[in-house]
Amino acid sequence: MSVGTILSGCSRAPADGGANVSQLDGGAQGPASSAGIATEAKFTQGSRVDRGFVVDDSLDVGGRTLHFSLHVPDGYDGSAAYRLYVSCPGWEGLYFQGVGANLVEDFPFVANDYIPNMIVASPQLDDWGQQSADDVVALTEWLLATYNIDAGHVYLSGNSGGGETISLVLGQRPDLYRRALHTISRWDGNLDVLTDAQVPVYMAIGLHDDYYGSDPDRATYQQICDAYRQKGLTDAQISELVVLDVKPDSYFTDHGRSAGASQHAGGGALFPHDSDIMGWLFRD
Repeated sequence: MSVGTILSGCSRAPADGGANVSQLDGGAQGPASSAGIATEAKFTQGSRVDRGFVVDDSLDVGGRTLHFSLHVPDGYDGSAAYRLYVSCPGWEGLYFQGVGANLVEDFPFVANDYIPNMIVASPQLDDWGQQSADDVVALTEWLLATYNIDAGHVYLSGNSGGGETISLVLGQRPDLYRRALHTISRWDGNLDVLTDAQVPVYMAIGLHDDYYGSDPDRATYQQICDAYRQKGLTDAQISELVVLDVKPDSYFTDHGRSAGASQHAGGGALFPHDSDIMGWLFRD
């Protein structure tokens, strides 16, 4: 199997199941800082189920309606704190594409293979900009306030346009998340806020990604490295905080993709099934 160019420690980059329908039997609630949004928000539970996810939940908060899919494991009864994973889809999963279109991506469905006792949410956003970033923050805070969540183990990922969105999220509320996975995307968010919070980030993309290219991630990686060096961190410390994984052409062909096929689409299909990538996100 081909191995990508995986950089950590700031090396220089080379040029080249069944749903738990009683979702709101929450038990103990999350942090007090998130409690306000729970009292302000109006939740409407959906009725459609897809592979263990209630597809069409909605939350009215701040004059907006947030649409999302939610999986609460059958064993959850509120007595023990569960972890939380928020997975933001790309353009094909936005709300205008149709209810449940976010679940064409496999990221939400593989999460419980790594951590069984984890609630998984997949928002259907309106775009990949600031309003959607605000919506992700609002949804995360509502989930923290509504369910018994281990607030120290909240994971975030974004694929393609969703990666742009989570970069904005991490540029405003990185304190909500333990780790973040940024796939086939580019970084739009505030790196000063991210590096002040020292939230670990893994960026994965194809060498010849046909939508973004790999150069934006390389540049972001170097900026993050430089910021951490200015803070006095060692390369060993930095390697725990940022990883750049640029997959070569052979990665895609070795995984059954045709030579010359879209690496952007290929990354979206292959990365959720790459245990090195997903294992990093959920490793602690």
